[in-house]
Amino acid sequence: MVKRSKRYKQAAAMMEPGRTYEINEALDLLKSLPKVKFDETVEVAVRLGIDPRKSDQLVRGAVSLPKGLGKDVKVVVFAEGDKADAAKEAGADEVGSDELAKKIEGGWMDFDVVIASPDMMKHVGRLGKVLGPQGKMPSPKSGTVTPDVGKAVSDFKAGKVEFRTDSGGNVHAPVGKRSFPTEDLAANLTAFLDHLTTMRPAVVKGDFFRRVSVSTSMGPGALVQYGA
Repeated sequence: MVKRSKRYKQAAAMMEPGRTYEINEALDLLKSLPKVKFDETVEVAVRLGIDPRKSDQLVRGAVSLPKGLGKDVKVVVFAEGDKADAAKEAGADEVGSDELAKKIEGGWMDFDVVIASPDMMKHVGRLGKVLGPQGKMPSPKSGTVTPDVGKAVSDFKAGKVEFRTDSGGNVHAPVGKRSFPTEDLAANLTAFLDHLTTMRPAVVKGDFFRRVSVSTSMGPGALVQYGA
């Protein structure tokens, strides 16, 4: 049985069990919950109407959030030559090739996003067992395998987020910080959900969104009304 803190129980008591809130109402509620000692991330979790056991129903991608994430996103890039120079100019935190792969294999994981030029996948490919479980393995679908590494670095630094379905058919993503104005959080959340809607696999029948909830890093979730 999971033990909850007094603060968490107080926050949960402020929510109506089973109620689905409008987006702005849910975000206002999160911002009114008892605070912790740091600026919590506001996160969205979407239960999709897919079968996660079938590869043609899995969803993975990335979307730029209009109001950013309110954090310094650490980006590493696998590139050489002119592409490496472009990545550095765009603000990449570390750029390399084989030596960068060895550093990550050695246990270094102090980064949020990995971007790779297509010709560097010979180095990145061997990191699948390390990066895959953390959702950091570069992929063309998420825009992290691209010849234009400079633009990719700029996009992720500005608030682009990656997402992918987990083993239960859920998608999780950050949409900002608790300190953001409600309207900024709502803009980011709506942008994420609108983009996710466009990624519905053709084979999926019935409701694509089964449930949408928002929460802070340390708080309970509130169900959100989205769409019809």
